[in-house]
Amino acid sequence: MRGSVFAVVQRVSTTRAFARAAPHVIPALDRAVHRLTRGKVLVSALLLPGVILTSTGARSGLPRRTPLACLPEAGGRSWLLAGSNFGRTGHPAWTHNLLARPDAEINWRGEDVPVTARLLAGEERTAAWAALLAFWPPYAAYQARVNREIRIFRVVRR
Repeated sequence: MRGSVFAVVQRVSTTRAFARAAPHVIPALDRAVHRLTRGKVLVSALLLPGVILTSTGARSGLPRRTPLACLPEAGGRSWLLAGSNFGRTGHPAWTHNLLARPDAEINWRGEDVPVTARLLAGEERTAAWAALLAFWPPYAAYQARVNREIRIFRVVRR
């Protein structure tokens, strides 16, 4: 059952309607449930691993909390984050924040983890993109819809 539900979710997530609605609904729901459960539950993490990224606003200097899907890497010391923005045209704000101020924090399974983010490029980005596509194939549809290159960050435990 999980496989067929997962396949349906993947198909739905590639639609333009999903790209319009999801950025407003999913993060708000994730933030609310995460707060109510004191960091124990992310609704979106029922399908994909997820974190709450707390970055510092590039212009404001204020903390910004963003629920994100992530690809945990071996050893539990790093995670890949894709700035897909659900296949919308602009880069998500959190990517601008990490470029300006790479020291951040993630909440991973209820634990606050200080991290440093690094934008991937070249062969390292190519390898990470392949891993992300194997993890969540709809990223290919998101990339096909936009003219920008989706930013990929590796965040590493400090």
